[in-house]
Amino acid sequence: MPPSTSEAQRAEVHKTIWRIANDLRGSVDGWDFKSYVLGMLFYRFISENLTSYINKLEQEAGEKDFDYSKISDKDAEFGRKVTVDEKGFYILPSELFANVRKKAKNDENLNETLERVFNNIEGSAVGSDSEDDLKGLFDDLDVNSQKLGPTVAKRNEKLVKLLEAIGDLPLGNYEDNSIDLFGDAYEFLMTMYASQAGKSGGEFFTPQEVSEVLARIAVAGKTQVNKVYDPACGSGSLLLQFAKVLGKENVRQGFFGQEVNLTTYNLARINMFLHDVNYEKFNIAHGDTLTDPLHWDDEPFEAIVSNPPYSIKWDGDANPLLINDPRFAPAGVLAPKSAADLAFTMHMLSWLAVNGTAAIVEFPGVLYRGGAEQKIRKYLIDNNYIDTVIQLPPDLFFGTTIATCVIVLKKSKKDNSVLFIDASTLFTRVGNKNKLMPAHQQKILEAFASRKDEAHFTKLVSAAAIEENNYNISVSSYVEKEDTSEAIDITALNARIAEIVARQSDLRTQIDAIVADLEGSAV
Repeated sequence: MPPSTSEAQRAEVHKTIWRIANDLRGSVDGWDFKSYVLGMLFYRFISENLTSYINKLEQEAGEKDFDYSKISDKDAEFGRKVTVDEKGFYILPSELFANVRKKAKNDENLNETLERVFNNIEGSAVGSDSEDDLKGLFDDLDVNSQKLGPTVAKRNEKLVKLLEAIGDLPLGNYEDNSIDLFGDAYEFLMTMYASQAGKSGGEFFTPQEVSEVLARIAVAGKTQVNKVYDPACGSGSLLLQFAKVLGKENVRQGFFGQEVNLTTYNLARINMFLHDVNYEKFNIAHGDTLTDPLHWDDEPFEAIVSNPPYSIKWDGDANPLLINDPRFAPAGVLAPKSAADLAFTMHMLSWLAVNGTAAIVEFPGVLYRGGAEQKIRKYLIDNNYIDTVIQLPPDLFFGTTIATCVIVLKKSKKDNSVLFIDASTLFTRVGNKNKLMPAHQQKILEAFASRKDEAHFTKLVSAAAIEENNYNISVSSYVEKEDTSEAIDITALNARIAEIVARQSDLRTQIDAIVADLEGSAV
């Protein structure tokens, strides 16, 4: 059976992206160069997105042959305000990706042209509701960087190649409903660069199949939620899984997140646009979530997912204000200064809706370490907030081979027990990483939903039993590993050994006789 059009398109896009990344990178480090590829992809996307939007309005109004890309900048000015109100930005026809690309080879000042265009796009949102969503989006696409070349001519040469390559990407037409290929191209780029960059990539990119499991857990039994949240959102891929799982229209108030790394914060906002999430449907903030959370006043979130950085340092009890912070105070103790993992967990619990679910990737040590972390686990168990703990396989994430786990939080549980799932063997080796395949994902989700014991896989454990075990919530403490060693019949084995020894003795006697016979003949 031949692949579907979308699959064939996707394969072609991935092949082309791989070529761009390798052909154009040159002296630019792969992880740095991604900003140029993604930035130019974003520029093409919003150009085509805006053109399609305006053309559709004009054609529906009776201008059947209208083409925004072909009118003059002067004529285009009439629609600026209403378009910014709706789309959040504006691009004059002469500054659209396709028109800049046409003139690029003969533009000796291409770097200046692109810088002006990017400034104008961001400037179009100034004073509007979308200003914060557009501000700084092109900051990492530095067209005057020495990384692109030692001279303006060399830099422009690289920029022309970049425009041509991104322009040649077979992403279909907006009207053909194949626009999801922009988002897919972004995800492929992030996966590719993260796998090449090791730890620096893995810090803020969660593999798509893990993201999907977390999203499905967070919305299990629901067809829509008020909004979704990730306090350490990285490039936003985890948040956007909800668009795939529920449909964008079923995340009623949109996608919320916070990210401390400026470059990654920009990537997250670009990712939202590339997945056609309009500016009024996302709110991505920049800053340290633990000490400066930027969604304080929002209604609690029905679905929270996160893969926060593992065991990073934070202020902890060195900051006297934090113990009185309503997010952390209920536990009576702060997460250790050397490991902020459970501080993120307490933060998410604080902002979780009464009917909500949070699914959090955790460093395994938080499940069993003593001290302050044990006291925080005691608070979570005694108040019946931990719904499920899932042990994941090792080597799933970029930049680390450790076997992480998932803690699922709920504020409205139907029982006073914790479900433990041992999914450590559910993977297939793909390339140099392990991967959760669809069947593995389904098995985890079915176990999460059924909440029943299954030998060597799941165990439902009462809070009292966990208390007796000093609030240790590591999966291996409750789910017994299957003994895959072969059973041995000792009696039969001893008989076999005796038989071998007897045979050996008989052979020795025969050999001695042969040797004696040979020696006699020689005499």
